[in-house]
Formats: sequence, structure tokens, C-alpha cells
Amino acid sequence: MPLIPLEKRRRGIYILPNLFTTAALFAGFYAIVQAMNLRFEHAAVAIFVAMVLDGLDGRVARLTRTQSEFGAEYDSLSDMVSFGAAPALVMYEWALKDMGKFGWIAAFIYCAGAALRLARFNTNIGVIDKRYFQGLPSPAAAALIAGLVWVVIDNGLTGQDVSWFAALLTIFAGVSMVSNVLFWSGKDINLRKSVPFIVVIALVMAFALVSSYPPGVLFALFLVYAASGYVIYFWRFAQKRRRREAVAATERRDEPTE
Repeated sequence: MPLIPLEKRRRGIYILPNLFTTAALFAGFYAIVQAMNLRFEHAAVAIFVAMVLDGLDGRVARLTRTQSEFGAEYDSLSDMVSFGAAPALVMYEWALKDMGKFGWIAAFIYCAGAALRLARFNTNIGVIDKRYFQGLPSPAAAALIAGLVWVVIDNGLTGQDVSWFAALLTIFAGVSMVSNVLFWSGKDINLRKSVPFIVVIALVMAFALVSSYPPGVLFALFLVYAASGYVIYFWRFAQKRRRREAVAATERRDEPTE
């Protein structure tokens, strides 16, 4: 009897989506190498490139109907490198290295948060509403870290100048990834559906806005996205509280009086 069944040996690996995943993995590894060489701006840009490539591999797989269990597992491992280890190491080398234990603990909180976030995402597939992410997505958390590095360097400052803010943002990103706060996923967007012409104009304006000052605009966008989940969470909490108070007031009013 062969060690591997014949039908399993015949199964191939889809090249196209896994090519994008490999490119994202390379970008994450490249970011680590550049951080070790103290070229932090290159490292930050590489993380953004990994984020773009990571967003393409899943959509390419769905559009070409080349999804596979191997691709899903490979994507998770690539995400751990590109959006877990790479941002933590870049931030540590850039701003947290001189903060002692607090610095590497902050970096570890982020790295552990990314690992837990990816593990929970893989186990909750089919359970959570696809329109939302449970916890801040790891690419968005990595974009927060990379965006801060990029915009600070672009303004002529160093990591030591913003070390405490960088540490707090790193911890915030790590904790947000393992929180139960819901963030819009964008998966309900149908790329095959026709849209009004105004949408095309809005996309052109968005590209023009990003290209006008990429470091600041990208950092601001992901900072707003990270805050949006908490804003929606507290708004829903306030709405539920008002409804409970309204129901309680109605019940008190309907109670028979002696």
C-alpha cells in the first residue's frame, strides 16, 4: 500500500491565489530585514504592500473559484508573519527598544494579539456575520503601526520622540484584535455588480487624496477605522440601554394603581 493515497497525490496547489500569498509573505519578511538594517521607512511601506497583496489573494481565489484548505492555512501563516511578527519587530526596533521591559512587553502584546486574532478567526468561520470582523483585523492593526512609523519619519522625527505614544498605540492595536468589538469587513461589496457613475468619481477622488500625502492619509484612514468599531459599539450599547429604560418605564406606567 502506498504511504499517500493516489487521489491525494493528484491534488495540486492553485498557483494564482498562493502566488499573491507568497508575495505578501515576502513583503512581511522584507519589512523585518529592513527594520534590522534600520531602514524603517522601507519596512513600513513593505507592510502596506503586504496588506494590499493579502487583500487580493482571497478575492482572486473567490473570483477564480480556486479556494482550498491549503490556501486558507497558508494565508493565516503568511498573515502571522506580515501582520503579527513584522509590525511588532519594526515597532520595537524603531521606538520601543530603549523603553526596557515595557517596550518589549508592548511589542509582545501586539504579537500575541495577532496570533490569537488569527486563531479565533479560523475557528469562527461560518459563525460570525460575514459583514463584520470580530476584533480589529490584523492587516488594519499592522497598518496602524506602519502608518505611525511612516508619518513620523516623514516629518523628520524619530521613534524616541514618540516612544510613549507608539507604545500605547501598539498595545491598543494588540488588545483591539482580541476584543469582541465588531468592525465592518467590506465583504458584502459585490465587485460584479454595476454601480452609479458617482461611485467611480468617488474612487478617483479617494486615490487622488491618498496620493497627495500617502503617509498621513493612510494613517488617518486606519486610525478612523480602528476608532469606528468602538464608536459603533458604544452607540449600540446606548441604544439598547434606552430601549430597556423605555420598556421599564412602560411597564411601570401600566402597573395597576390601588
